[in-house]
Amino acid sequence: MRFAGPAAALSLLLAVSASVGHGAERAPAPRAAMLIAEGRSALEAGQPQRAIDAFEAALAVDPAYAPIYLDLAEAARREGLQGKAIRYYREAQERDPGNLAAISGEGEALVEKGAVEKARSNLAKLQSMCGNRCEATRRLASAIARGPQPRMLAAETVLPDASVSQN
Repeated sequence: MRFAGPAAALSLLLAVSASVGHGAERAPAPRAAMLIAEGRSALEAGQPQRAIDAFEAALAVDPAYAPIYLDLAEAARREGLQGKAIRYYREAQERDPGNLAAISGEGEALVEKGAVEKARSNLAKLQSMCGNRCEATRRLASAIARGPQPRMLAAETVLPDASVSQN
């Protein structure tokens, strides 16, 4: 009985220090950090495929670093791969359910894909989490207000009907 008080204090101290260490965002592995920086510079240079390659390599080096999924999603959106971007945003949310950037990004990708009603549910989720003044909420609300952008067809995608006729 004389050890009950100190044992309770020690267990409380260990529980608090463990939760603080667990809640802190960790840095990526050094090699992964280099690849992430390379991917971000490629994205800024307008080379989304090169950025995707760098981010995927960083994910292979450090698969536990969840923010890579946000970078991958942004690169996929710029490449026009909204479905793939949505998958990356959902993976980021699975690892961190309160990630406002992932919820907002998924909503924006849904709007770009034409699924405005699903994006509205993301907006409602953001509004309940951080209100209307949150940057993520404002960004998604403006994307929904703009609506899905019309898709442009390239001349190569519309080929004439190849038929052979005899004279």
